[in-house]
Amino acid sequence: MKKLIENISNIWKVEELRKRLLITFSLILVFRIGSFIVLPGVDSSKLGTDGADAGTIEGLLGLLSGGGFTNASFLALGIMPYISASIIMQLMGMAVPAVQKMQQEGESGRKRINNYTRILTIIICAVQAPGYLSLYVAGKNAIPVEFINSPLWWTQSVLVLVAGAMFAVWLGERITDKGVGNGISLLITVGIIARLPQSFVAETAQHSFLIVIIEVVVFMLIVMATVLIVQGVRKIPMNYAKRVAGARGGAVDAQGARSYLPIKVNASGVMPIIFAQAIMTVPVMFIEKQFGIFGFWYNLVLFLLIIVFTYFYTAIMINPKKMADDMKRNGGFIPGVRPGDETASYIDELVSKITLPGSVFLAIIAIIPAIAVQFGVGDGFALFFGGTSLLIMVGVVLDTLQQIESYLLNRHYDGLMEGTKIRGRRTQGEMSGM
Repeated sequence: MKKLIENISNIWKVEELRKRLLITFSLILVFRIGSFIVLPGVDSSKLGTDGADAGTIEGLLGLLSGGGFTNASFLALGIMPYISASIIMQLMGMAVPAVQKMQQEGESGRKRINNYTRILTIIICAVQAPGYLSLYVAGKNAIPVEFINSPLWWTQSVLVLVAGAMFAVWLGERITDKGVGNGISLLITVGIIARLPQSFVAETAQHSFLIVIIEVVVFMLIVMATVLIVQGVRKIPMNYAKRVAGARGGAVDAQGARSYLPIKVNASGVMPIIFAQAIMTVPVMFIEKQFGIFGFWYNLVLFLLIIVFTYFYTAIMINPKKMADDMKRNGGFIPGVRPGDETASYIDELVSKITLPGSVFLAIIAIIPAIAVQFGVGDGFALFFGGTSLLIMVGVVLDTLQQIESYLLNRHYDGLMEGTKIRGRRTQGEMSGM
């Protein structure tokens, strides 16, 4: 513990890291305050509490927006429209030649793709905002009678929601550029974590102390398992011909340098769950009583969709042919496997094998909240036992800690994760071939 406290104190000794952390905290605070600023003209007293919506699709969206959705805040749409736009652009990169060309143009192409992503985000927000106002806010009778039939109020509210979503995107991008971690992911994570204390207090009020302790232990075990899967990689041994010319350009040392090709067990990350839940949102909105988020059929279909999307997104993320060509070009080879097509087939077969358990794990994580509810866990607290919220929290926290550790190591300080197996740097075995 003393070593950990000393390592944490080292953070403030690195001036650049200290400034970045202060900027990150400041922008996150702005986002959190914005989540409680209600849309003009909306009667917030009619919206109820987050706990009342815990077992509904509105509660899930409220969790991912940090409460802005259920508060009818001007940040109600949150970051999700931008994420949806980013996913669409990634898919277009597979099918649209013009987008593929931009992806190959380096920094200039990336900027153009970002601009198109923002434009697409505005379009998505413009479609989602009226639906949100009519289905959720008006459904809660939170719109005063004098505004129900007012085109001016509807127009201004839609514009405010669109502007709020773009403001959230701007905050996320500023955190990424000037702060620490991925800003978009951090905003979602902070919003999720902000709901945890409230859900935990509600849970302690419903159950005995012993039951709550058991639930917390189970929650920690699930988190540990998630960390192991998120960090898990299958290391493929590789050799590189290490050529050292003699003083007169004579002898060549043909001794190979050992390295590894790491293939993540969960290469697709949280995207399959986001894909599947985005699709499942549509039927739930119309037939929620028969198809609720804790219902059998909802979770069965969700389970199957996540497995399908995991294979689909892994195919986008990992290109065995390109990896084999890069290895061959750099003089690398897998022992016992011929370079070229045979190497590509070997990598493809290996990826297929490790993707199956990875996809099943993701699917199980996604339906754990429904299982937890069956064991008596409250709806609000159950959402933290799995699904998108848990994977986002674990992934973002690990990524942010690794970035902080990199700053500390570059300044010759011990990292936050010194002495653990979760590190932001490669092991000596992985670096030996570099």
